[in-house]
Amino acid sequence: MQKFVMAALGGTLAGVVATTQFVGPLLAQEQNRPTNVYEQLDLFGDIFERIRAQYVEEVDEADLIEAAINGMLTSLDPHSSYLPPDDAADMRVQTRGEFGGLGIEVTQEDGFVKVVSPIDGTPADEAGIEAGDFITHVDNESVLGLTLDEAVDLMRGPVGSEILITVVREGVDEPFDVSIIRDTIKLTAVRSRIEGDTVVLRVTTFNDQTYPNLSEGLAERVAEMGGMENVNGFVLDLRNNPGGLLTQAIRVSDAFLEKGEIVSTRGRDPADGERFNATPGDLANGKPVVVLINGGSASASEIVAGALQDHRRAIVVGTKSFGKGSVQTVMPLRGDGAMRLTTARYYTPSGRSIQALGVSPDIIVEQPRRNPNAEAEEETDRFSRSEADLRGSLDNDSLTEDEIRQIEADRAKAEAAAALREEDYQLAYAIDILKGLSALGPQ
Repeated sequence: MQKFVMAALGGTLAGVVATTQFVGPLLAQEQNRPTNVYEQLDLFGDIFERIRAQYVEEVDEADLIEAAINGMLTSLDPHSSYLPPDDAADMRVQTRGEFGGLGIEVTQEDGFVKVVSPIDGTPADEAGIEAGDFITHVDNESVLGLTLDEAVDLMRGPVGSEILITVVREGVDEPFDVSIIRDTIKLTAVRSRIEGDTVVLRVTTFNDQTYPNLSEGLAERVAEMGGMENVNGFVLDLRNNPGGLLTQAIRVSDAFLEKGEIVSTRGRDPADGERFNATPGDLANGKPVVVLINGGSASASEIVAGALQDHRRAIVVGTKSFGKGSVQTVMPLRGDGAMRLTTARYYTPSGRSIQALGVSPDIIVEQPRRNPNAEAEEETDRFSRSEADLRGSLDNDSLTEDEIRQIEADRAKAEAAAALREEDYQLAYAIDILKGLSALGPQ
């Protein structure tokens, strides 16, 4: 309230100074401005009273006011909204890494709910929901005409209960229904694993645990491989990561940068802009990094990808990201509710805004859909034969047993790489890049 009053006083003082110099039309303009606002507020009060007194059914006054507040906020952009006390509490829990629901990050487009990304290992992910899907109905009730919060409310429910959502997907001729059982969503912010000589860091969200999980997982995998000298590089997998806390995006970026700007934010008032810079120390010790992104990589994910790309610290591979380049500030309100308001845009170190454009990969690699004939092809390959399969074929007498074991180990690695390529082509491509850089040696 104090901030609002100070802004109002500033406007009044400016008006007084201006009228001492330009009497007449400007004075009338200044006098009309507050009058118009008060007239609009009187109109709102009049409409509220008429609805309360004359609507065909009795209305809940608190619900009516809440709807008016939310309508005011959602008219600004898709990410500003009012959070009632229960929703505000849920959001605070979500940033700590555990909440109830389906496990999808959504936005609104053309009146329908659009999936930004499913979260790894959640009911929505296991049910096959994909980034870019449109949800048109929830339990056979259309979401057209609902606000995003209203549509999300329809999808909420007790853990263990079933929900039926109708999905429209690009490339699929007809809408189809998907049944999902709601569950408690426990987010593991970062999962790490070893693929050959590469450490893969799968970042699913940016909550309070993201940087601690990333630094711990990276250190454990490097130790497991016997030291950094045995690592050819790192894959930072940000695919289908809907974002989260700006502070965590900055820390993850800083983990791979020694210096320079990470991101800047600019609001309506230039004085409110902020710039965040990297501090010395690179967890990867200068080893090559490949960042994986796709259309489900949004917000905080795009900050990380954009920062590492602009500093040429990483090669970005995949498909264009979502394009959410705005910052939301959650402001507590009386009654334990909160307001989520878009307060700034963010910019990558080179000064580019990602809003509506997204991050474009250095190397575009589509994730191919599984070929339905693949199993038949695999069956055919199973019956292929080589010289070694022929009865009575000669042994190879030019190799020692150690050399034969090494060849077999290399072959096993190649077969594992081929299997990964079938399972996750984009990840296999990223690992191949690191293999190529490692083969070239220090530059």
